[in-house]
Amino acid sequence: MTTTTLAVLVPLLPFLGAIAGLLLGRIAPGFVRPLAVLPTLASLALAATVAGRQGGDQAVDAATELTPTGSVPIELALHIDGFAALTAVLVGVVASCVQIYSTGYLRDDPRYPSYAALVSLFTSAMLLVVYSGDLMVLLVGWEVMGICSYFLVGHYWETPEARAASLKAFLVTKLGDVPFLIGLFALAADAGSFRITRVLGAVANGSLEHPTLIALLLLAGVAGKSAQFPLHTWLPDAMAGPTPVSALIHAATMVAAGVYFVARLLPLFEASQAAMIVLAVMAAVTMAGSALAALAQDDIKRVLAYSTIGQLGYMTGALAVADRGAAVFHLLSHGAFKALLFLAAGVIIHAAGTNSLAAMSRMSHLRDRVPDAYWTMTVALLALAAIPPFSGFFSKEAVLGVAEHVVTGHTEHAPAAAGWIVLLSGLLTALLTAAYAMRLWLLAFRGHGTEAPDHGRQPLTMTAVLWVLAVPSIALGGLAFRVLPDWFDGHDLTPTLTTSVLGTGVALVGGIVTYAAWRHTTTAAARVPLGAVAAHPEGDAGQVEAEAIATHEPAYGDVAYAPDPADPGRLLLGPLHRHAAVGFHVDAVYSALFVRPVRAGASLVRFLDREVVETYVRGAGALPRWLGTAVRGAQTGNVQTYVSALLAGTVVLAVAVVLVATGA
Repeated sequence: MTTTTLAVLVPLLPFLGAIAGLLLGRIAPGFVRPLAVLPTLASLALAATVAGRQGGDQAVDAATELTPTGSVPIELALHIDGFAALTAVLVGVVASCVQIYSTGYLRDDPRYPSYAALVSLFTSAMLLVVYSGDLMVLLVGWEVMGICSYFLVGHYWETPEARAASLKAFLVTKLGDVPFLIGLFALAADAGSFRITRVLGAVANGSLEHPTLIALLLLAGVAGKSAQFPLHTWLPDAMAGPTPVSALIHAATMVAAGVYFVARLLPLFEASQAAMIVLAVMAAVTMAGSALAALAQDDIKRVLAYSTIGQLGYMTGALAVADRGAAVFHLLSHGAFKALLFLAAGVIIHAAGTNSLAAMSRMSHLRDRVPDAYWTMTVALLALAAIPPFSGFFSKEAVLGVAEHVVTGHTEHAPAAAGWIVLLSGLLTALLTAAYAMRLWLLAFRGHGTEAPDHGRQPLTMTAVLWVLAVPSIALGGLAFRVLPDWFDGHDLTPTLTTSVLGTGVALVGGIVTYAAWRHTTTAAARVPLGAVAAHPEGDAGQVEAEAIATHEPAYGDVAYAPDPADPGRLLLGPLHRHAAVGFHVDAVYSALFVRPVRAGASLVRFLDREVVETYVRGAGALPRWLGTAVRGAQTGNVQTYVSALLAGTVVLAVAVVLVATGA
């Protein structure tokens, strides 16, 4: 087969698997799991084959016009360069691991067939985004992911948290999609095409009339889809969904779509210095703010959610200094270790029976109950904290390195101000990232108190994928900067000495200070007994998580009022902890600016409808009724009365005619 044919099959196979899984879910449930896993594995194999054939050389381009649409055609087009080839492999790896993991995690869930089909459809949509060479076709995949995320986040629809989170995710991402769509139309009007290659050609020729306006409109959509400030608030709440869904959304698919889109069209954003500055500021606020919030969270999945927001900030920071190689490098590295973190967290939640780090800190020997999750999560946290030689070190230092090049004048593709913003915020975030990674590890695995409940060994399908993902978390960074530069436009991905020393130094300081704070709090504070944490019987891990979500208030309620005396985050943040725990009140600001005015407007409309419109409607019905009553009184049935009325009317008409004639 040709490379183009194989590329078409990559998103098509998961789509066909989703359709078949939905059709056979009830009549042949035994086929559901094979139809969830095998098409995704086959798609991964084909994506790897396409990457091998592409080899980082010239992009593979193919297109066919779907139907005439007027002056700007929409084409079913492929544009597969080194970035697309590697990103598709990452999507295939993470989606395959999630599907395999889910067969054990949700093995007793009656809604597993629809869940597996939605995951397959989600995977197909992301692969369409990765390979698409036409912006409108890319938008189709973009929107399908949004719809699938709505249903997947709301999988546990019995809980109000899941229902609210799914609706919030859908509305916030759609809020960003509106300016994104307007920006796409404006871009196509200026460039004369939706084809990515032609758009980039128009940018190179300087034929775009409004590059700044278009770039800012597109950034609004990117902020929503990739959970960047200020449209990031939906992502922590999306943790109400099953843990495999969190891994899928966070690691390689939905939230990476915005970063990948900017990387595809980076020359467009480079054409506007204002857009690059906005992108840098957005990245800096996202990085630092999310890292502070992660240091204050009690729910283990919310810690990882804020961590994802911060790492996406690193990627957008690399794009703000005009280096898509570093951005996509960190996207690939982050996808591996973040998927591992979430899937390991699912095993820990199953074993502990709760999402709460405060509860886990009061359990002893939890790490002995989950040895696979303990070792693999340790690897992933070291990669997250950018400790050498783990993969996160190389990709994060690549971002800091390109920011240093902009600051020192080695590259002029981005404003120096953007370089300073990304470099300083990146170093601060490296310090905070190591701090919250160390905090999570200490609270989850170094607890004291009641012995952790024993639910037995987790299914092999859940633990095996952890070790599969541990391999790229260890080796991907070192392999990529030596072997894969051709896939990154030939960019040198070697970390610079300055940023390596600074980045590793601040990470070590963050980890050591957090450990010292933990030792101080555990020594000085009285331990609170475990008490209320009940041991769940061995069974469906997804059901355990659903119950934990429904019953554990600190995870989704007012986390600022769930004190844990052993939490080093409280000591490190001090009075800032309360504000960081609720995401610095961004949701409260949105509620004041948007939710309350909309509700007030709805109340006014309801009042007008009920008291004004309905009054007119009731009056329109009552008036004919009154007239009918009056006329009905004259219908006596007496012929003499009718003749008398007729004669009286005739006389009245005759008199009127005479008066009119006389007056004339």
